[in-house]
Amino acid sequence: MFWASYLLAVLAIVLAWPVPILLSRAKWPARSPFTAMILWQAIALAGGLSMIGAMLVYGLEPIGDNLIAGLRALAGMVLFNAPTTALGFWHIFALSAAALLTAHLVFTLLLTYYKIERQRRRHRELLALLASPSGEGTGTLVISHDSPVAYCLPGGARSVTVLSDGLMAALEPAELRAVLIHENAHLNQRHHLLLWAFAAWRQALPWLPTTRLAQESVNSLIEMLADDVALKTESKATLIKAIAIVASGSAGSTGGAELRPSASSLALSGLEAAAGTPGPDPARTTATRVSRLLSPQPELPAPVRNMVMAGSVLLLALPTALLVVPGLPG
Repeated sequence: MFWASYLLAVLAIVLAWPVPILLSRAKWPARSPFTAMILWQAIALAGGLSMIGAMLVYGLEPIGDNLIAGLRALAGMVLFNAPTTALGFWHIFALSAAALLTAHLVFTLLLTYYKIERQRRRHRELLALLASPSGEGTGTLVISHDSPVAYCLPGGARSVTVLSDGLMAALEPAELRAVLIHENAHLNQRHHLLLWAFAAWRQALPWLPTTRLAQESVNSLIEMLADDVALKTESKATLIKAIAIVASGSAGSTGGAELRPSASSLALSGLEAAAGTPGPDPARTTATRVSRLLSPQPELPAPVRNMVMAGSVLLLALPTALLVVPGLPG
């Protein structure tokens, strides 16, 4: 397993630094946001697996020819007081670091989820007091607010889309439909789960600059995905005008902040505050969306999309193989 640990370490470094930087600067994700989203998830999962796996495999190298054998030997040491003389200082250090990093990532993921859920619960309590049902359909609420505001609040069967009466007065019927379709797309495609995972990743590893790039890119991509759903039934001009009007409310309003999303139109009820990380710049996100709609580019050709998807699968398969398949390098 000696060489496997080094290969995993190299893969972890590549996925933690140059790859996310290059992807965040690339132009093609706007052409195929779904494909780019899959790639970002693969990078995050494979990077974390490689980081932990490199330390784990190195630590187990003296006591096993593969991961399973090494874990069995380690279990014997921990549970049955088997001799530990085969493990040197650096092997014990690597195993401890792998265990601590794994616990830290899992704990941060769960803690972030708990904080987000607590914020959402408080938000729903406010909506129960201040919002009223909308005539636009079930699951839509209206708050009394002069500024144009629209967001969705995830919650399974309790998910709602919230509109301000200022927004409803400012939008034409087609524009209002575009906004509702956009927000419902966030809920239907479970975008809040992606934001939760990447916010937790950034909170767990704030010293890693690429976690910020990943979170910002994912926030932008989910907005593009929701825009694409709205474009299936509404015109581009209608959606652009609706985006501009909603953005003016998010940027210019100062009142009623407790019932407005702080960043994207997907309100996670203070996800950024709950996770301890700042959100993306709303103005930049809006500018990116509008620019994409004003200067549309063709979707990536199917062969290219398939290559990216295959690359995403390989990213996950490589560290997994290095960890679990007996007889690989080392």
